[in-house]
Amino acid sequence: MDISLIIAVTAVAIISVFLSPKANNSKAFFSGHSPEGKPPGLLMLTFSQVTTWIFARSLLNAAILGFYYGLWGTLAYAAYYLSFLTGAKIIDSVRFDQGFSSIQAFLAHRFGHWGTRCYNFVIGIRLISEVFANILVIGILFGVTGSTSYTAAVALFAVITLIYSMLGGLHASLRTDLFQMILFLVLLGGLTILVLTTGQLTSTALMFKSFDITDPGPVLILVALLQIWSYPMHDPVMMDRGFLADRETTRKSFYHATWISFICIALFGCFGIIAGANTISGEAMNDTLMRLLGEVPMLLFNITLVISAMSTLDSTLSSASKLVAVDMQWIEPSLINGRITMAVFVLLGLLLVFAGNKDLFSAVAVSGTASMYLAPVIFFSLWGKRTDIPLWSYLSCFAMALAGAALYFTESSGHTHLLGDSHKYTKLLWISLSVLAGGCLLFWAGMISKQQPATLQETAV
Repeated sequence: MDISLIIAVTAVAIISVFLSPKANNSKAFFSGHSPEGKPPGLLMLTFSQVTTWIFARSLLNAAILGFYYGLWGTLAYAAYYLSFLTGAKIIDSVRFDQGFSSIQAFLAHRFGHWGTRCYNFVIGIRLISEVFANILVIGILFGVTGSTSYTAAVALFAVITLIYSMLGGLHASLRTDLFQMILFLVLLGGLTILVLTTGQLTSTALMFKSFDITDPGPVLILVALLQIWSYPMHDPVMMDRGFLADRETTRKSFYHATWISFICIALFGCFGIIAGANTISGEAMNDTLMRLLGEVPMLLFNITLVISAMSTLDSTLSSASKLVAVDMQWIEPSLINGRITMAVFVLLGLLLVFAGNKDLFSAVAVSGTASMYLAPVIFFSLWGKRTDIPLWSYLSCFAMALAGAALYFTESSGHTHLLGDSHKYTKLLWISLSVLAGGCLLFWAGMISKQQPATLQETAV
């Protein structure tokens, strides 16, 4: 199966390289326009939205959560994809209602330089974690950590994806996303049919874990419903795609991406649920699936993971180059600088793979918690159109969210036990609630503090 997987991955990589036209100007490289200057259409934009969010880590997380926590674990991860709905509203407000050219421009208008500095810090960490996580999944598929096959797979995958990403930037990423998403849907459909023919996908298997609101699965659903308000705004890949096409195309792409991605994640998560319902004590998920399904379905299972990793990595690299060159303006937005930035982010991702944390969901939970400092920004400053929120409210909210993310990381990894012996997802729920409520309270207090001097002045007059 390893040889078959290698051949399949090589074929996808070669086709992706041929589909990546070399960018001749910075507009194609950073803005995603075709050589003729045309923005992407609805199908390309929708499929790019979906495939860049259904990345390898997400598929594996959905399956693993299903394996341990049943249907409720998979639904919890799928709930994060409701972020496309809140993301659509965020883009519509920032770009079309208020006329800003980027999220950074909006934050700079409201909170000055510190508004963009805090935001760029959070999304920079997010981009590095995405590079790390998708490269890590490839290593897991091809070998044991530290083995020669693991190291070779990680290095080759990173280099191949980097090469075609460097050729065309964001426009190349959109083109390869379309191809890779079509291939992904075909493979997922074939895999689902094969699994159905085995008779393993039954209502009994799907419900092997009963619903209990205190169990990790249902608790994680609540966490997702808290985090989806801010999660889209801290994802530069999603936000970048909100500034490419006209209003109607952009809005429809987000709405279609919601249901397509939700179904895909739920379907893939069902394979983990099947494994969880039939596992033998001490047996890993992949070993259970191999025993239940056989080699051909598992080959398709692994190929879908590789394709999703590839499609996400090239999009992450194009967003990283845009962040550094266009949004942060650290370097001149030239083709050579964009390509160098991509290489640097791949190098950082590889360093984390060989020396970093191997818990795939930790990165989601930590970045999702850190992103919650943006929730009051969205509620008060964006949708509420308040321009009187003081900088101290914004910075205090930012500090609180980072503290919450750090606390979850130390608690979930066992370094601290400040929150007792509850399950790590229960801790995450309380941390998320505290950060959200505390942030909104800080913004409300800041708004009141701005109003009081004006009231006193009117009274004096």
